[in-house]
Amino acid sequence: MSEESAAAASGNAGDASEGRPFGFIAPEGNTAMVCESDDAVRGKIISELKGMGYAVAEAKSAREALQFMRFHIFSAIFVNESFDTAEGQVNSVLALLEGLSMTVRRQTFVVLISSSMKTMDNMMAYNKSVNLIVNKNDIGDIGQVFKKALDEHESFYHVYKENLRKAGKA
Repeated sequence: MSEESAAAASGNAGDASEGRPFGFIAPEGNTAMVCESDDAVRGKIISELKGMGYAVAEAKSAREALQFMRFHIFSAIFVNESFDTAEGQVNSVLALLEGLSMTVRRQTFVVLISSSMKTMDNMMAYNKSVNLIVNKNDIGDIGQVFKKALDEHESFYHVYKENLRKAGKA
């Protein structure tokens, strides 16, 4: 079987939707991207998100995550602090998120998965330009922690988002 035949059979025939996290049709409702290399951690996060009704895209590399973000503004992004990053280097996914305009950035709830920082450490989350930090040891409670933090976030930004919507910018 030729390479083109194999690609066509697998559904990746190099079509124009390549690099789009959900193809041409964006799912209705909330969407999330998971940037995590550890299979067990990634599986737990995805399971919880799907249980909450999220459409989930899994990035296999930082490059793929950045490409997904070119085509879609996610409701939530879960990224491991060392995802596809060499020791001592800057995490390119976090760097891109940090540089987004406020209007775009406020549409995405960013969760940093860390092996060294404490879960729900708000000062460190602010320092890292994320909305929530979850320690890998607390990944079993990711659903509860995420829901609690997201509810607080939605309550805090309710007026801001409502004003954007009224101004036609959301």
